[in-house]
Amino acid sequence: MAIRRIEGDLWELPREGRMKVPGRLYSVGPPAPDDPSLTQVRNVAHLPGILRFSLAMPDIHWGYGFPIGGVAAVDLDDGAVSPGGVGYDINCGVRVVTTALPAADLRPHLHAAATRIYQQVPAGVGASRAIPRLSARELDEVLEAGAGWAVRRGYAAAGDDAERCEEGGRLEGADPGAVSERARERGADQVGTLGSGNHFLELDRVDEVHDPAAAEAFGLVEGQVAIQIHSGSRGLGYQVCDEALAELTPRFAGFGPDYAALPDRQLACAPVSSPQGRRYLGAMQAAANFAFANRQVMTGLAVRALGEALGLSDRDLGARLLYDVCHNVAKVEEHLVDGRPRRVLVHRKGATRAFGPGDERVPAPYRALGQPVLVPGDMGRCSWVLAGTERAMADTFGSSCHGAGRLLSRGEALRRARGRSITRELETRGIVVLARGKKTVAEEMSDAYKDVSDVVEVMARAGITRPVARLVPLAVIKG
Repeated sequence: MAIRRIEGDLWELPREGRMKVPGRLYSVGPPAPDDPSLTQVRNVAHLPGILRFSLAMPDIHWGYGFPIGGVAAVDLDDGAVSPGGVGYDINCGVRVVTTALPAADLRPHLHAAATRIYQQVPAGVGASRAIPRLSARELDEVLEAGAGWAVRRGYAAAGDDAERCEEGGRLEGADPGAVSERARERGADQVGTLGSGNHFLELDRVDEVHDPAAAEAFGLVEGQVAIQIHSGSRGLGYQVCDEALAELTPRFAGFGPDYAALPDRQLACAPVSSPQGRRYLGAMQAAANFAFANRQVMTGLAVRALGEALGLSDRDLGARLLYDVCHNVAKVEEHLVDGRPRRVLVHRKGATRAFGPGDERVPAPYRALGQPVLVPGDMGRCSWVLAGTERAMADTFGSSCHGAGRLLSRGEALRRARGRSITRELETRGIVVLARGKKTVAEEMSDAYKDVSDVVEVMARAGITRPVARLVPLAVIKG
């Protein structure tokens, strides 16, 4: 596969054959030409209506259709929406909650605090019943209102939580009626649950501040405790994606020659303006709102549990949502394309929005500094809070990396963990781990991931995001 260096850590797959645009990749070191995720970058460049580039972030790895770490913007009139460009876990995302609690004060009570949270936030495959099962009417409200639904019911760190979420914690255009009964059944008792796999809830320490002005605005103080939550739309979102793919995969070639020429059936898609495209977008946006509500309920439960475990009042704990970002979503946004504003549909699969300073879509407290970009790492190293830049708006449709990126398959991670106790290894380093099973911990060990600091450094050198603060784990809760 032909690959040429553009500059620094930016590489290009030249346009060839039926590719509509080149592929571009930000990479930790020179890309391996035989990496199957690069083939996916090239495949995405065939998507009808794609604009400028098929993009990949430095945490890229193989996914369904699109690579994880892939970004593609398409024209609203002539472009296609692809469920594989969003993924099965619709609006899988991350939020960080800051506190006024010094980590030194938490340390003697760390295991008790983590246990209390673990008891209140259900984790694992099929986890349910964090709150009473939703009625059909209540579920419609969640699918429509997103995080605001949960804030109004008292699940919040502060009353303005939803204002500090991407898109205000709610995607417009959600169509609860497009969500099937099977998807509804799967989601009705899963609001406020963590799930399994790479999802987690952490108690972190703010370890280093790299941008004091931004850190102050974000509420990040060295030595204090932050809560980090990574989860998505659970069974409801999975079902929405699965049903859309089942509908489109046998039929997408019928939309025209550009669709028939797609090199991978996993790119099954429909014109954005078609009934099938509109139906998927309405269901996807509803599932994204479910995910916002899910993380919001977990925020309320975790903050309450932490305060109870330490005997602290809400005022003394001082918990406040910093921000909440999506990283599996397709969103209608306005961007400059060829020097003029244009409304486009941006697919971000394993990529995070990173809007720059002055953008009105960034919450007012952060607008002068750029959007907070939350990038979790593995459970043994660190995570990062970054800020978006003007360069991101110019080069990546306002997008950045979303995490460390897997190096090992889950099967290979299990093989390499054989005979080891990953939990014990982490505990010797002062990190408490609570999980439903040893298998998940082994699959998610640090060895299975790139070093997130290397990924973040690539984005910083490229000017796409700038580091604000590093967080290190104190306690990790997993499914």
